[in-house]
Amino acid sequence: MGRKIAKVAVSRAVYAIDKPYDYWIPKELEKELVPGMRVLVPFGSGNRGTDGIVLSIREEGEGGPSLKAIQSKLDDAPVLDHKGIQLALWMRERCFCTMYDCVKAMLPAGLYFSLRDQVVVQGDKEAAYQVAEGAALAVQLLDLLYDWGGRGDMEQIRMAFGPKDPNPAIHLLVERGAARLETSTRRGVGDKREKLAVLAVPTEDAMAMVTPKRKTAPLRYSVTELLCTLGAASVKELCYFTGASMPTIKSLEKSGILTLEEREVFRRLPAIQVEPAQPLVLNREQQEAFEGLDQLRRSGQPAAALLYGVTGSGKTQIYIRLIQETRKQGKTALVLVPEIVLTPQLLRIFTSHFGDQIAVLHSSLRAGERYDEWKRVREGTATVVIGTRSAVFAPLDNIGVIILDEEQETSYKSENVPRYHARDIAKYRCVQHGALLVLGSATPSVESMYHGQEGTYHLFQLKNRYNQHPLPQVILADMKQELRQGNASAISSVLRRELEENLARGEQSILFLNRRGASRMVSCGECGQVPECPRCSVKLTYHSANGRLMCHHCGWSQPLPPVCPSCGGLLNFIGVGTQRVQEELETLFPGTQVLRMDTDTVSAAHPHEELLDRFQKERIPILVGTQMVAKGLDFENVTLVGVIAPDLSLYVDDFRAGERTFSLLTQVVGRAGRGDKQGRAVIQTFTPENDVIRCAASQDYDSFYQSEILLRRLRGYPPFQDIIVLTASSVDEMAVLRCCDRLRQALDQELKRYAPGGWQVLGPAPAAVAKVNNRYRYRLTLTGPCTREVRRLIAHLIRSVHQDKDNRGVSVYGDWDPYQS
Repeated sequence: MGRKIAKVAVSRAVYAIDKPYDYWIPKELEKELVPGMRVLVPFGSGNRGTDGIVLSIREEGEGGPSLKAIQSKLDDAPVLDHKGIQLALWMRERCFCTMYDCVKAMLPAGLYFSLRDQVVVQGDKEAAYQVAEGAALAVQLLDLLYDWGGRGDMEQIRMAFGPKDPNPAIHLLVERGAARLETSTRRGVGDKREKLAVLAVPTEDAMAMVTPKRKTAPLRYSVTELLCTLGAASVKELCYFTGASMPTIKSLEKSGILTLEEREVFRRLPAIQVEPAQPLVLNREQQEAFEGLDQLRRSGQPAAALLYGVTGSGKTQIYIRLIQETRKQGKTALVLVPEIVLTPQLLRIFTSHFGDQIAVLHSSLRAGERYDEWKRVREGTATVVIGTRSAVFAPLDNIGVIILDEEQETSYKSENVPRYHARDIAKYRCVQHGALLVLGSATPSVESMYHGQEGTYHLFQLKNRYNQHPLPQVILADMKQELRQGNASAISSVLRRELEENLARGEQSILFLNRRGASRMVSCGECGQVPECPRCSVKLTYHSANGRLMCHHCGWSQPLPPVCPSCGGLLNFIGVGTQRVQEELETLFPGTQVLRMDTDTVSAAHPHEELLDRFQKERIPILVGTQMVAKGLDFENVTLVGVIAPDLSLYVDDFRAGERTFSLLTQVVGRAGRGDKQGRAVIQTFTPENDVIRCAASQDYDSFYQSEILLRRLRGYPPFQDIIVLTASSVDEMAVLRCCDRLRQALDQELKRYAPGGWQVLGPAPAAVAKVNNRYRYRLTLTGPCTREVRRLIAHLIRSVHQDKDNRGVSVYGDWDPYQS
């Protein structure tokens, strides 16, 4: 009788040593264990317990090599099926990451395991001390363990030992049988709860307790003062508005001034109450597009189609008809949106057609909610999934159609490990299931339109709005002319006039600015000094809501000084942010309600659904926001859109800057005039002659595409060549540069063999933000055809860098087709 061997992807294996590891399956687990289950296995020289996932199982004869045994299974049923394991292996090869990184990306956070290593004494106490005799640290460890009841956590032991290393003492006791290592596991459902600070004493008593030490402990006073006003608030918001940190909150808790509670976790989203929708009626243009798409879907062969339609052309209605036909055939559907803010509005529409068959998956759900939704999908209770980027991994079976709405959006590309693009994952899953991929947009990415025109994708076009109303009339406001006329504010005279007309008619307006905060930066009028983040190579942004200068990269903040710290000069505010625009509007139109929507105003206490609901139901005259208000929103009474400063995103060091700006402008302009009233838009710019601005103003995507594709061809950018960026980072800048130099030499030498003349290597050069959180970042940029052989070479070089002792402390990662500079 042979033995069974499992190939396991181990979570503790870093990229340099990542591979499937062989483990022996004990007899008691042979009948229970199947691929896709997670297991607890010993790993490394110390045999520390770690979780892993079983990739495959094989049987072999006795007498093979000695293998470590699987300790226990962690799941009663597989968390990934065969297709899921194949997808994870495919991602690993393309995203330059470990197998387990891919597995974790595919599972909801509530399924993650936290591992707890413990040292447990065993045998006779006297014998244990005899074993430790002559080793002072081992005796100290035994004293601690017996004081703690015979066992202790590794973290607890390290804290007790301070600067001393406890590992030699642990190894001595384990080797001599006086102790053993145990690993316990705990699943992480509920990790997303929000902490609340609640005032524990009357306000008078609370203020009396902190007032005497107001000067020596100003943060304790500020937190208490704010909490006395609110009664209860999230810890995150208290820290934001006061500049306090968690130790300050904890000290107030110890003093009995406040208590810390956790906000209740709702395991399911509240049901949306909507009336069942009437059967959809498509116009001729929509019907033609639907029939063409449905024919592709019915073929049972994997296919990709680009649905290119102007804003308001009714793409969502085509999506619904496709899903209805897909479900009639007993198949499932997946709909992806780029922003969480779009999910509630789309959810109402889809719920009216599909009821309880819908599951919602996005990162703002609490862990318990997301886990429950994931289970509903896996069990087949929900057959239609709506969500953001990570929902592309939803465990749907028998997929018929996958839809990417606003497919050009950069938020579909992950900035963290694994660095995947949802479009690529969707393509792979469509191949697995023989499904149709629909990419929908009013401003398709240059790559998608190129594939559509070349025939790689099937191209369907909607040229007119569903209600036959004209597109919004666009007015360009030249901000240079405004300055000449003495107007240095964020609101041009043109936009002010249009806002006044809208207010007089009782119509609503949306103002878009792609920058949060009150001003871009603060500078001294005397010496010109600008406050910088001590951890990052960026200037600090001023937030008037809390009166602090903040870094949007690492979170550092400090109070705004009354004068320049260097020379005592007066401070000037440069640039414009959403807070500043809101303040100017409130000054220009006294008594007019202005609602602001950005990452500073959206929180667990006030989610985006609540803000949008207020805007719609209370008919708030003006909404100011960042990208959250640019896409997908549909309000009949919005007839005016203002774009404050599109130049901010246009003139940056990114070859996609023009495409991104054009898309944003087109999308935000398309929010106006979606009902029966004519829409207008005002674009404020310092460069009205710029081709991108002019094409966006005339809603002329075709002209923009023709000029952009020529530039891409000349420069050798996607879709004509691939781009891979290798980023090295460390606290030691010289170590990063040395590592990049060696990596550059290896690339120059090896790429000649793999792709002679086909690749260009640039760098090393500092990243757009060269230092983030005290780590310096330099990059090598490679352009050329990214074949499997080239990817294997790059993966090998990254592993070699991590294995080289000269690169200790340096981290290197690769990103294929990055969207962030």
